[in-house]
Amino acid sequence: MRHHRYNPNFRFVKPPVSFDKYTERELLRYCLGASMYMPGIKDFSEKILTKAMPGLTTMVLCFEDACPADRVEEAEQNVLHLFDTLADAVESGHLDPDDIPLIFCRVRNMDQFHHFSALLTKRQVRYLAGFNFPKFNSSNGEVYFYHLKELNERFGEILYGMPIIEDPTVAYRESRMEELLRIKTICDKYRDLVLQVRVGATDFSSCFGVRRGVDYSIYDILTVREILSDILNVFSRDNDYVLSGPVWEYFRASKEMMFTELPKKHIDDVLLQRIPIYNMEIDGLLREIVLDKANGFIGRTVIHPTHVKFVNALQAVTIEEYEDACQILSTDSGVVKSTQENKMNEIKPHTSWARKLYMRAKAYGVIESEKSFVKLFSVDD
Repeated sequence: MRHHRYNPNFRFVKPPVSFDKYTERELLRYCLGASMYMPGIKDFSEKILTKAMPGLTTMVLCFEDACPADRVEEAEQNVLHLFDTLADAVESGHLDPDDIPLIFCRVRNMDQFHHFSALLTKRQVRYLAGFNFPKFNSSNGEVYFYHLKELNERFGEILYGMPIIEDPTVAYRESRMEELLRIKTICDKYRDLVLQVRVGATDFSSCFGVRRGVDYSIYDILTVREILSDILNVFSRDNDYVLSGPVWEYFRASKEMMFTELPKKHIDDVLLQRIPIYNMEIDGLLREIVLDKANGFIGRTVIHPTHVKFVNALQAVTIEEYEDACQILSTDSGVVKSTQENKMNEIKPHTSWARKLYMRAKAYGVIESEKSFVKLFSVDD
């Protein structure tokens, strides 16, 4: 897989690297980008075989919220069939493994995790990158990861886990910090199996009876903003874990999503000044991604295919940022003037930022400037 395949003519300063589930974890955890959720009952095999979505690099097949309880076994069989179909296509030479996105399964609960994993074969597991654990908390986290470790040993394959922090115990201030520290203790124990930490802002919002509108950011919802701040505080210290942003709920049909005129200003300025670019739904998504990056989130969950290229495009790194990061990482200590001679790069406090940005550059590529973001995603995929 490689990001931005939907725009093959775009000229990068440094193109993104290719990756798959066997890529070194330190880099792979930055590569997921837009992780598209879909019901486990949906047959997605044809779209992969025909390369119908060249921008899609990560998908999550859901056995939980997106799947009716009475159709879970049907969903399990559908997902197993997908893996068999991909294996057949690769073995017959009709599909390049590089064209298969990272595939994760969002389990429903521990019982369903056990049931589904017992059905898997080693041949199928080759096309499975791992599992998402919903409502992850200090009570169920250990059993999720213990069983995941067993599966890795059983198959001799790498299967990652991604805890989704969305439990009311984290939502409520009086229990939040103690719970987050307990969750982190579990993640630390199984660090090599944790690919990303994900957050469920919709579940957090429901705890307080709120929902952000299309013209608002999740960062405008005070109660949820505090939760996200504390999660970042606990898990993003020294780049311990990569955290992905929450889902954006609004979309339009793709036929209504064509640019009429590209913005002449930098996209961050345009979005934060609320100058219309695209439409309310996409402008809101883009604005939230800008704030995600400012706060340390990498990529995010998406629930509509039209969102994928926007999320991934904005993860790219400008040449000015890249040069700053390289300068910081190649300097032992002290303070230096940036290569653009427009800022101070202080080596020690900026090193964590530089490492994170360098990994983003490898995963999503280096572009000329902020104006290039729009050129990168303004093609119809």
